[in-house]
Amino acid sequence: MTRKARQKKTILMLQKHQAWIHFNLCNYLQIDLLMVFLFLLSGVYIDQFHIEWYAKYDQLEFVHSYIQWLFPLQEPGMNYEASTLTKEEIKEFCQNSSAKANLLKSYELMLDFYGIRLCDENTGEVERASNWRDRFDNLNSHTHNNLRITRILKCQGTLGYPHYQAPLVRFFLKETLVHKELPNVKESVLNYFVFAVLDKKQRRRLLKFAYLNYDRKDEFVWCPKKIQMMWSEQSASKPQKRVKGKKEVCEYFSLDKEDEAKDQTN
Repeated sequence: MTRKARQKKTILMLQKHQAWIHFNLCNYLQIDLLMVFLFLLSGVYIDQFHIEWYAKYDQLEFVHSYIQWLFPLQEPGMNYEASTLTKEEIKEFCQNSSAKANLLKSYELMLDFYGIRLCDENTGEVERASNWRDRFDNLNSHTHNNLRITRILKCQGTLGYPHYQAPLVRFFLKETLVHKELPNVKESVLNYFVFAVLDKKQRRRLLKFAYLNYDRKDEFVWCPKKIQMMWSEQSASKPQKRVKGKKEVCEYFSLDKEDEAKDQTN
């Protein structure tokens, strides 16, 4: 039997026994599980992907199969070949520093694609990258990326980076509600990004920031009116911050430690 025939037989056997459940972890650990990697972008390993696809914006935009491999979830996605994570895989993944380091590199690659940079690996804080204008234009015109970002956020919560969720969502809230950028992302930020955040206190603070900076507060539907009234009363005596927009200085409400303390007591 030729090598090619043996490889084909092995692949068929793996599919028959549903061995795909191990793919995602093996991908990040760079383990060659009986040629399973033949199915990932024609044999590209995760470290190769990080090098060869970084800043390859057309490839990242128009190829749709890689995002499920880079950011696996417990729920199925559009790529039928990408397996869902098991509880055992999640546990092993979160305990493995190499796997988590590769996931971080995948995150930074996608941030660059969106015109964002990770400025603090400990807190997960992000900011605009030098290429943000061009990348924002692309993000605003290709709304399927909203689904990708939602997936990234969910993956962070599952695979050891839940503290990265709120900083990314806060970034998008500020860009859409304060700077008035990314109008075609705004709805997804409020409907999906915010509610992907696992930490309830962080999610509440994000909703408060969104409400206080929402132009038409009577149309804000993402939390009860009773909560909105309380936030309005709290913010009535607080000065707004000033930030330079594209053409003029705009004002917005920020949340500080005093706001956080009030939220925790209510």
